[in-house]
Amino acid sequence: MSFIARSFHPRRLLRSAGIGLITAVFLLVVLAGLGVAAVRIFTAQQAGSSLDLDGARAYQAARAGIEWGLFQQLRNNSCASASFALPLDSVLGNFTVTVTCTRIDGPQDAGGSNANTTRWRIESIACNQPSGGVCDNRPGASPDFVQRRLEVQV
Repeated sequence: MSFIARSFHPRRLLRSAGIGLITAVFLLVVLAGLGVAAVRIFTAQQAGSSLDLDGARAYQAARAGIEWGLFQQLRNNSCASASFALPLDSVLGNFTVTVTCTRIDGPQDAGGSNANTTRWRIESIACNQPSGGVCDNRPGASPDFVQRRLEVQV
């Protein structure tokens, strides 16, 4: 019995009892930090993916504006500038398109008349947060602002 009494010493037990607690707290802090980092990375990735999708939609909305301007020019041989919202029940429903048409007259011949080389420049700007119902070339104030600009000449 004297052997058991010697190996069980209260001072040795007290010295090693705090190591397990410190190790457990350290592991919990490290795992919590990894969890927070994973959540932040996931959130940033989701926001980037959402902006990428909105950018593709804005491009398609700007393309729709170009096609509208081309249709107006080919049908009426004139193109008036306009700004319109796309239908709300469509995928592009939260975008507004501003189409600007500019007539570009060709060079004049020796008699001073137009040499029948009139062209049109059609510019289409699509955005998801218009200013006063119009998309212009100014950047938006919101971090989820998306805008695409296309231009053609016919």
